Amino acid sequence: NQAKEWQVTLVLKGACTIIAAPDGRARINWQANPALATAGTGDVLAGMIAGLLAQKVATFDAACAAVYLHVAASDLVSAQIGHTGLLASDLLTQIPVAITRLKEQRGRG
Repeated sequence: NQAKEWQVTLVLKGACTIIAAPDGRARINWQANPALATAGTGDVLAGMIAGLLAQKVATFDAACAAVYLHVAASDLVSAQIGHTGLLASDLLTQIPVAITRLKEQRGRG
């Protein structure tokens, strides 16, 4: 396990996204969206993780939350314009919407 060997939290973005922590915890997000196979979307994900880390969210939790919200934002964009032609910057306006919807679903809206 590279996460353990390197003592880092790894995020492997793909058809399913794998998150692995150095302590052995792992999550797989199966909610793939083909629109995320676009240049720059991984940079958006990295920025989302960094933003959560800056808010003192634990590393593994930040990675898991960012991956979930990243897919949710891409689903919102895809619902508007389809999977084809999505730009990484299109995700930016939908991230707050995805967060709001998640809070509403959890009764914290």
